[in-house]
Amino acid sequence: MSLSQPAVAAADLSPSVATGQRAVHDHDLSYPLWPPLVAGCPRSSTETMAYPLEVAYDYAALAPGVVDGLFGRSAVPADASAWAPLLPPLHPGLVRGIGGTSLLDASALFDTDVPVLLKDESRNPTWSHKDRLNLCAVSAAALSGAPGVVVASSGNHGASAAAMAAAVGLPCVVVMSTGAPPAVESFVGAYGATVLSVPRDARWSVVKDVVDRLGFQPVSNQTVTHTGHPFGPEGYKTIAYELFVELGHRVPAAVFVPAGYGELLYGVWKGFEELRLLGVADRVPAIHAAEVAGRDVIASALRSGQPAVTVEATPTDAYSVATTTGGYRATHVMTHTTGSVVGVDDAGMLAAQDLLARFGMWQELSGVIGVAGLRRRLAAGATFDGPVVCICTSSGFKDKNALRYQPTPTAPDWASIAAVLSARGIPAS
Repeated sequence: MSLSQPAVAAADLSPSVATGQRAVHDHDLSYPLWPPLVAGCPRSSTETMAYPLEVAYDYAALAPGVVDGLFGRSAVPADASAWAPLLPPLHPGLVRGIGGTSLLDASALFDTDVPVLLKDESRNPTWSHKDRLNLCAVSAAALSGAPGVVVASSGNHGASAAAMAAAVGLPCVVVMSTGAPPAVESFVGAYGATVLSVPRDARWSVVKDVVDRLGFQPVSNQTVTHTGHPFGPEGYKTIAYELFVELGHRVPAAVFVPAGYGELLYGVWKGFEELRLLGVADRVPAIHAAEVAGRDVIASALRSGQPAVTVEATPTDAYSVATTTGGYRATHVMTHTTGSVVGVDDAGMLAAQDLLARFGMWQELSGVIGVAGLRRRLAAGATFDGPVVCICTSSGFKDKNALRYQPTPTAPDWASIAAVLSARGIPAS
């Protein structure tokens, strides 16, 4: 398919200066924009290492005034499609309130003299950051004529892909691990997706069967090391764009990002890098990757000098970032930033989750790993020369242990009520 033969009328496509696909590790390895190449770079990937692709843009083709119009605005737009010139072509059915999420001042919760701000991605349509990824990935599937989409996910990605596929009229198959949170299974099914519950280790082979037999486009990974969908992480650039506007047309000193495969990490970094390339910002903030301690795929790759590694699984309830397979995107970012990789255990995430809940913000365990990473860095004596942003990715309703706070039945007499209140620290005598 070419851009002159889109799956929807050309007049309905969003304006974009996207020109093609290219390897993240070597920009000379380039390919046409269509169709999306979902199995990594065809020329450099091997049986043991798959290199991801990204979307390339002709920034010089931006019409006069477009950059000033995009980044000189006084408020964040309500929908990520407002950044369309710097995104891949978007399907018109997906303009529905994705992005424009709140940036909350939580400085009082942290032992530091600089502002600490929380980017609350649970405000997206399916309550997570994944809506930004699927804005681009599902658009690509629909515009390239795919008969459907398939995703391996037991959480945010599956729910988001199901919702976006429904919006553009595509069938969606979500391959979940047996034992996924029942609320998430119902959440996904509500959008009309077909849920396949299979053993965790079988998910990839099931995705491959759906791709090979039905021609569905995968919007999650299907390679030996993570590559994912080349268009997807472009949606995460909009977080960087929004932060620039929200902070009064400047970049923060540091951003703490939940990290597993590295798609969110890469998209946020690339967004800030584009601001620098376009002359809008004079620097890129330090990007800090917060990953699950014991499943340290990013730190292990950096230590070994490898582009990506696979590690042994260790127990964790942070299932949304509990990967054992790394990807080159994360390695690329961490070798192009002054930030750090921070390993966080479940206890650190639980403490951060409770801290934010008392602040009035209930996040999934995985969603607060960036906050926990910042707390760990501050405890180790780290200092920052300006605002710090933590990206919080998803609602606590997605959590594996979402039902850990359940009331005990209480008799409706005052003595029983007072006992419960007193146990919760509320004087009732």
